[in-house]
Amino acid sequence: MKIHEYQGKEILRRYGVAVPRGFPCFSVDEAVDAAKKLGGPVWVVKAQIHAGGRGKGGGVKLARSLDEVRRNASAILGMQLVTHQTGPQGQKVKRLLIEEGADIRKELYVGMVVDRATQRVALMASSEGGMDIEEVAAHTPEKIHKVFIDPATGLKDAEADDVAVKIGVPAASVPAARSSLQGLYKAFWECDASLAEINPLILTGDGRVVALDAKMNFDSNALFRHPDIVALRDLDEEDPAEVEASKYDLSYIQLDGDIGCLVNGAGLAMATMDVIKLYGGEPANFLDVGGGATADKVTEAFKIMLRNPKLAAILVNIFGGIMRCDVIAEGVVTASRAVGLKVPLVVRMKGTNEELGKKILADSGLPIIAADTMADAAQRVVAAAKR
Repeated sequence: MKIHEYQGKEILRRYGVAVPRGFPCFSVDEAVDAAKKLGGPVWVVKAQIHAGGRGKGGGVKLARSLDEVRRNASAILGMQLVTHQTGPQGQKVKRLLIEEGADIRKELYVGMVVDRATQRVALMASSEGGMDIEEVAAHTPEKIHKVFIDPATGLKDAEADDVAVKIGVPAASVPAARSSLQGLYKAFWECDASLAEINPLILTGDGRVVALDAKMNFDSNALFRHPDIVALRDLDEEDPAEVEASKYDLSYIQLDGDIGCLVNGAGLAMATMDVIKLYGGEPANFLDVGGGATADKVTEAFKIMLRNPKLAAILVNIFGGIMRCDVIAEGVVTASRAVGLKVPLVVRMKGTNEELGKKILADSGLPIIAADTMADAAQRVVAAAKR
């Protein structure tokens, strides 16, 4: 789950990370009122979408008068903002952040992710703030400094100070940088984040260390512990099909292809998409119905897949371990009839009650294409999609 910049900054503020004063706004008038409340000679008008690269796309503008705040807010609010993370379709801006200006002396980068190799939280920091960290990693990897944090101790003072010095923080500002880095780690750890990034973390003219941006993503499997974070979810920023799927406990991600996939188990789902591509097809989605699929759940899964106008065929690939093949077969038949299925449907199932499941499909009278192996199923669905 992702949240907006202003929401991420509020979380960081609770953990002792300095952030600029600012207000979220949903209208141009609110933006002007926010600038009045903040006072000062300079404000920043920032689009709030779940994507990076907003400045390059025209979604971040400076304003030196209230009239300029109004003009910039009018231009950004409602625009279809295109960045390298939104794709060519862009994302409509429905929220703004109006923030006080900052006296930027130096821009730094800090971020935290889970490193699966060491099974620890990794702090990454660089003197090259304001740039895409991927570009820094590709062209000047020596400028990225890492610490793999021991969960028993957290980010130690010496580790934080060492990183701060390596990325160019002057001695007088090291204590402030240490506080920011340790606050970022605590926010990451206690909120069950999967990503926490400040780009840029700035040094101001008077030596303060301030988070000028904030990006936080959270482990969806841990959200039951954080109802306050769940309340920050912005459904306007998510794919409608994925939002609908979450209501039925379906793991669904829409892709660019035309072959729908309905599978039980994430590993089998990935393998199914791979074998479709191997035989020249393109998956339209990742869809894991889990181990407790019911006829109703399968019906909803079919409905979600069929909303994709590019859908040309569907492959159902089931391993009957905990989930019995006959239950899935009944669900497939019920779903096909309920939605009036018009695209070709290929079904491959193996495991518990496999023969009973195949008999249910064969006796249904529906034009279901049966397959015995994954390779056979993939070849049949790719051929069906091209007709």
